[in-house]
Amino acid sequence: MTGGAALLAPGVQREPGAPEPDASFGGFVARAAAAGQLVVQPRMGFGDPRRMRAGLERTKGAVATTVGTLTIDSYTRVGDVAAARAAVAEGSALNGYPITTHPVELTRSLLDGLAGPGFPVQVRHGSSRPEAIVRALAAAGLDATEGGPVSYCLPYGRTPLAESVENWARCCELLAALAPAPRVPHLESFGGCMLGQLCPPGLLVALSLLEGMFFVRHGIRSVSLSYAQQTDPAQDAEAVRALRRLAGEFLPAGVDRHVVLYTYMGVFPRTARGATRLLEASARLAVRSGAQRLIVKTAAEAYRIPTVLENVRALETAAATAALQERPDSPGGGPSAPGDGATDDAAGADSEVYREARAFVEAVLELDEDLGRALRTAFARGVLDVPYCLHPDNAGRSRSFVDAGGRLRWSETGSMPAAARTAPRAGVSAPAMTSDGLLAAVHGVALRYDAPDDGE
Repeated sequence: MTGGAALLAPGVQREPGAPEPDASFGGFVARAAAAGQLVVQPRMGFGDPRRMRAGLERTKGAVATTVGTLTIDSYTRVGDVAAARAAVAEGSALNGYPITTHPVELTRSLLDGLAGPGFPVQVRHGSSRPEAIVRALAAAGLDATEGGPVSYCLPYGRTPLAESVENWARCCELLAALAPAPRVPHLESFGGCMLGQLCPPGLLVALSLLEGMFFVRHGIRSVSLSYAQQTDPAQDAEAVRALRRLAGEFLPAGVDRHVVLYTYMGVFPRTARGATRLLEASARLAVRSGAQRLIVKTAAEAYRIPTVLENVRALETAAATAALQERPDSPGGGPSAPGDGATDDAAGADSEVYREARAFVEAVLELDEDLGRALRTAFARGVLDVPYCLHPDNAGRSRSFVDAGGRLRWSETGSMPAAARTAPRAGVSAPAMTSDGLLAAVHGVALRYDAPDDGE
């Protein structure tokens, strides 16, 4: 399939006079899933509007089912409007699109003829203070973005968590107000990607779900829940299935939702062969575990920001790999595909990741009826504690390690419910993390995929 335009109606052409398709971001992903297609998406942003439009055009034209990305520059992300304006005035290169600096008419013209029901565009930004960005994207006719009160606070700076929670509550309500019915604004939680690597999946799943619930409680009716590929394919498949199952159990009926998988976000393989193998592994994981969208990475990730062409190649590689992967019986869940190594939850039992994630979610929900206050309290008490995260509002008492089988484990849990509610695997010890051990863990996936005989 070339681009997303063919998904105006899955598998058939829309008849003259037929109703217009759901133009929302979530609606597009749902149609793709119904048609058996994995949506693939780049991370792409340029300060020059002409380059940004060219990147979107190439993304739309890729031989894949794609959505577009408008990634915001770092100045805009942190609210340094003066620096963004100065860079634009001087013609300086930016690492993203300064959406609050460029006139809205310019952004609309950039999107004209590209964004629409067959090619929705999402704004990605990384801000704990997103109000100005939300106003700008809505003024440009867009209604899909991402982030979250925890996931765009703890890893990115020193904004107090309480402030971020308040900012994101207003952001959700503002987005809902600025994109009224029949538009369906969409928010993606970044919670499943905390720190990129070395956070055990149970906490990633819980954070993503809790942020999704937060969005819904503040007026958003279409959400996506994220999970970043980690160190073990079987554990990752458990995590995605657990996230889908918990979403069905905790999100209200009628809320549009899907799971988005991120290709590995830690230290990336340095060889083109290794990087491609890791990307292909993420595409297979997405299909067999039931994720409906994949954020790709490119063969250039270990060295520099990728070009548009490198992004398109990654999109097409992921799409081609996904097309060859055997799929579950249904988009809503089903038996595992052969060889994915995760059979417990597919067979009806609770997986280890599911049990741990549910324990985190229930522990947070018991703290306060107001989910924003519950999240603040959870971090203040160490009920949620991201390993190796230096933010002042993170307790910093948890630690993780990669066991001999490649699975991420807790070595220290502080005040979290994980140790009390999740039984350790037989024969697995929790060694103290040394500096050498941390470096080995950080580089482990890259070395494995760069090796001649990677046994993925």
